[in-house]
Amino acid sequence: MERKNIRYPIGEQSFEMLRKGGFLYVDKTMYLDKIVNGSKYYFLGRPRRFGKSLFLSTLQAFFEGKRELFKGLYADSMEWDWEPYPVIYLDLNTGRFHEESEFEELIDRQLTEWEEKYGISTRFKSPAQRFASIIKTVSELTGKGVVILVDEYDKPLVNNIHDRCQFELYRNKLASLYSNFKSSAPYIRLVFLTGVSRFGKLSVFSGLNNISDISFIDKYAAVCGITEKELSDNFKEGIQELASKYRRTPEEEITQLKRHYDGYHFSEECPDIYNPYSLLQVMAYQKYSNFWIESGNSTLLAEQLKRTNSDLKALINARCAQNTLEGLDIDNISPLALLYQTGYLTIKKYDYRREIFHLGIPNEEVKQGFFEQLLPYYSSLTKDTVHVFIFDLIDEMEEGRVDDFMKRLQSLFAGFGHDLKFEEERNVSNAMLIVFSLIGMHVDAEVRTSDGRIDILVRTADYLYIMELKYDKSAREALDQIERKEYALPWAVDSRQVIGIGINYSSEKRRIDEWVMKR
Repeated sequence: MERKNIRYPIGEQSFEMLRKGGFLYVDKTMYLDKIVNGSKYYFLGRPRRFGKSLFLSTLQAFFEGKRELFKGLYADSMEWDWEPYPVIYLDLNTGRFHEESEFEELIDRQLTEWEEKYGISTRFKSPAQRFASIIKTVSELTGKGVVILVDEYDKPLVNNIHDRCQFELYRNKLASLYSNFKSSAPYIRLVFLTGVSRFGKLSVFSGLNNISDISFIDKYAAVCGITEKELSDNFKEGIQELASKYRRTPEEEITQLKRHYDGYHFSEECPDIYNPYSLLQVMAYQKYSNFWIESGNSTLLAEQLKRTNSDLKALINARCAQNTLEGLDIDNISPLALLYQTGYLTIKKYDYRREIFHLGIPNEEVKQGFFEQLLPYYSSLTKDTVHVFIFDLIDEMEEGRVDDFMKRLQSLFAGFGHDLKFEEERNVSNAMLIVFSLIGMHVDAEVRTSDGRIDILVRTADYLYIMELKYDKSAREALDQIERKEYALPWAVDSRQVIGIGINYSSEKRRIDEWVMKR
């Protein structure tokens, strides 16, 4: 099949460059109508690489009156005079913020750029005072309210969340800079901030009582990311190419794309959202990979999970109220909020009666990446060996090689550091459950039978593993329980071979020290 030359915007975050360069663009301009006729102050929180920068760039082009870029899009039909507004775009996305000087230089560079553009003399040393002067002077010179767009407003905070001194330093600097949003209100048309987290104690939020946090609002839920309809309307050629390559129908290919990259929800009634970064990559390169996961690292996440000795099993199947997910408190960082805000967890459903969200891992990409990136922080595996470990374990379980995969699990537990606690049977069971679930196995825990509960039940195409775990006892005792309570009975007519495995974990040796099995 001859390939149509579609330009997918890989790494392109400028709306103007995207439109002039003939790149594929999924129309999100209908949200501009809601924003310009709504609040004066907005905040949008989404995971990294989810299209926040592109949306801000779209806002910039819109307020600068560049109507020619919107031809054929929803915004072109809006009742809007297209008179240009002055736009101040503060981009914190590019900095690493490990050194104070880096922050100072970045802010100075951007302030200087605006001062030179509008011919403003620098009369103040303080960045906050310079910013206030720029806002007021630009508004007076143009006769228009200033539009202020801040990309990743919280990047200095997120990058220093485990360094209290640095965090407080940047919090004070940002609070001083952002305080102008309130004090300069008469000169402002719109403020729109994006970021990963809403830090509740930062004065930019406590000072602006009327800020609209649209992160959990249904009508803005799909402002970033790709919906099912947007996929079918905009990616027909790419889907057809993938289907031809993998010898599947287009419908089967959509199922594969959905399993790998779909599954995000950001509000009570949010449609299914695809990760835009990974979706564009798979279309451009015509191959499946964990693109989003591989584009970043989980150091922050791993350190926080280890620091709090978090129960991963509970976290990846959690329920909570919305306020748990809305922000991060530096004095008591919630691992659940961190996992949600960084995109490792998403909303699975909303319980209207109890007013709580049910959370879970969005898709296969995140599930595999979560395991591959976090496991090296807890074990002797490295990023180079974890991939091999996963696929060897899958092969051994799918082929019924019990001793082989149990030895692999034994070596995994032996590599866990002493700061990871396994003081009781439940913790060991949780760890095994997480390993099986994150590598994509069909796994259940505490499965009820007529005479008890199975600790772990793992299903493959040809085998069904019933696992009973003991702590500082014996593997034989565990297997005897499987037989005595007839745990295999419900699957007596199942076509798969049923294998019972009794396992003992030794707290002294800190590893699985024995197992016995019966087919």
